[in-house]
Amino acid sequence: MIRRLIVSYVLLVAVALAAFTVPVAFTLTAQLRGDTEESVRREATTMALLLGAGDQPARQALSRLAGAYAEETPGRVEVVAADGGSVDALPRPEEPTDEALRRAVSEGRTTVDWGSRLVWGPELVVTVPARAPDSGTITGAVRIRYATADLTDRLWRIWGFRAILAVGVLAVAAGLGAIVARLLTRPLRQLNEMASRFGAGDLTARSPVTGPQETRTLALTLNQGAERLDTLVASQRIFVADASHQLRTPLTALRLSLDNIADGVDDEFVREDVEQATAEVVRMSRLVSGLLVLARAEAKVSAPEPLVLRELVAERLAVWRPAAEERGVTIALSGDTDDLPRVLAGPGNLDQVLDNVLSNALEVSPDGSTITVRLTARPGDQVLLDVLDQGPGMSEAERSRAFDRFWRGQGLTGRTGSGLGLAIVRQLVTDDGGTATLAEAPGGGLRVRIGLRTEPRTGR
Repeated sequence: MIRRLIVSYVLLVAVALAAFTVPVAFTLTAQLRGDTEESVRREATTMALLLGAGDQPARQALSRLAGAYAEETPGRVEVVAADGGSVDALPRPEEPTDEALRRAVSEGRTTVDWGSRLVWGPELVVTVPARAPDSGTITGAVRIRYATADLTDRLWRIWGFRAILAVGVLAVAAGLGAIVARLLTRPLRQLNEMASRFGAGDLTARSPVTGPQETRTLALTLNQGAERLDTLVASQRIFVADASHQLRTPLTALRLSLDNIADGVDDEFVREDVEQATAEVVRMSRLVSGLLVLARAEAKVSAPEPLVLRELVAERLAVWRPAAEERGVTIALSGDTDDLPRVLAGPGNLDQVLDNVLSNALEVSPDGSTITVRLTARPGDQVLLDVLDQGPGMSEAERSRAFDRFWRGQGLTGRTGSGLGLAIVRQLVTDDGGTATLAEAPGGGLRVRIGLRTEPRTGR
């Protein structure tokens, strides 16, 4: 936008310069041409009067005047008699019978020839007839050939000065245009900076209310919207914290009460009902925890940070291996584990993603099977994190619904999930600019593929 404003400003100044400078230059050129023609014609007419007088003193005066004119000006004088012959010692034309001389001698016409239809040629030729003062009879003609080299130099100075002046004015206009454009677009750049910070998660970003009325109004509107959104997010965070405390506390107390009842009951049928109620309380606790995690993910405003994926994956696998070993399930890490670029993720996001994916994989994996975690660097600044299990897998229809909230598949250990695990995974991954997809694993089972953005490389 700044470039367009500068170009528009310079074009406007160029048009104004052309409108005022070019006509003036043409006027000066025409004036220079007219003054020169008038001067040469006047000198030629004076000499023609001396030639027409016909007496010896006049001829001598004409000879002295012609010589002086040739010395002091870039012109030279030529004189011809009415019959085409020479006059005393005065210079004679090389072609005394050309058209201009013929018209001057036979018709008494004065001719002016600039030698070109554009500005002028190499010389200006003025031919004036000489008449006898008493009878008016044409006695000859006087011609002045005036070299236009000096006029051409003056013409170049006229146009060159104005061209240099125009270039200087345009340069100054470009500089002033850049300053004006930056001043005019400064409020827009401030708004863009505020929007960039806001989009990156900084809800405290505000734009200064400066500039024209339109940008001030826009800045006020955006600032008010940011204030409201910041207030809403803060309220949501407070609600999440309060809900976490208010919901988990009674559920924990209820589970403890059920455990105490189960310990003091001998009736098998009652014990079975208590255990079923305890399982439902556990499922409700997991559901509440999942909802709270999903709410926090949706309210997340922190910007992604670079982290070492290999170290984080190794840490989470170490946490999950004891639970897997209890069922004889092996968790293996493979792929490009030693030469991976750092990936971008919000604080704690990948931990929760891996925990949810590994929990689902462990739930559906049969005893003695293997869960494979594979890391792969791909061209295009992306790292793939694949988790492959050997469970029953999902049909295409099931995979299309797996990321929906509260949708649960049938695991080998029963329908104990909350139906929020994969929804949380997709929310956290997409918030960080990544992708989450499901596909059939080679040899059966399910492949969960997480695509993560990598840290931009420097020096590009």
